[in-house]
Amino acid sequence: MNWGLFQGLVSGVNKFSTAFGRLWLSIVFIFRLLVYVVAAERVWGDEQGEFDCNTRQPGCTNVCYDFFFPVSHIRLWALQLILVTCPSLLVIMHVAYREDRERKLKEKLGENYSQLYPDTSKKRGGLWWTYLLSLVFKTAVDVVFLYIFHNLYKNYSLPSVVKCSINPCPNIVDCFISRPTEKTIFTIFMVVTAAICVLLNVCEMVYLIGKRCRECILKRTKERYRRIPTMPFTYSHPFNPSHQDFYALNNQVNARLELYPPLPPEIKVKPEDR
Repeated sequence: MNWGLFQGLVSGVNKFSTAFGRLWLSIVFIFRLLVYVVAAERVWGDEQGEFDCNTRQPGCTNVCYDFFFPVSHIRLWALQLILVTCPSLLVIMHVAYREDRERKLKEKLGENYSQLYPDTSKKRGGLWWTYLLSLVFKTAVDVVFLYIFHNLYKNYSLPSVVKCSINPCPNIVDCFISRPTEKTIFTIFMVVTAAICVLLNVCEMVYLIGKRCRECILKRTKERYRRIPTMPFTYSHPFNPSHQDFYALNNQVNARLELYPPLPPEIKVKPEDR
């Protein structure tokens, strides 16, 4: 494995990820990838060679192993980690595409060119949708693999002895799985970390969508207050208004202001913005 390339990938993803995304990446790198490379492969090892049945019937052990282990844990986890990390590459490629467009435009028009993106790594426009779709894809991958593990290996646990009566086995034979307790512990550990990653992805999606909705509401509210027309103030006696005229004008202004909702505290409309 090229760790320098992987380090560059991690640093590139961290530039534009939220706090949930950085935590997700740390869990994937430390608790899933490193555990897979350092420990999980050694625990399984030659899994088929250590699967032993109490019969010498040719082909019986291979058929029973294929029945109880249709797909190896290690290969499923490898495929899962590859598919989970691929969407991050798509986001990095999108950022690289933006930077390349900015560079070509700068070379064509010079230093005084108009920028296409104020910040190429800021999640706006198409990059926001790419990032959101990557979260959806990563969540779907983890959920699908958790479902596959649950169907293939009930309760994510491995028994120490399994009984097999598949042809060409002469009768019901006992087959023994090597290190079943250790393998069960690692399986549950990988399942729990995958479930935590799914929860973090859901939280990040809710955060991104909620933040975007809040920005849109505040923007529309601010635009609406900018379009409020200015009321003409007319006095029957400009320099010496009577009390009746003043009270009538005050009531008119108050009635006009009641037509508009109160200004949210987050928005401060300056007089020159109106």
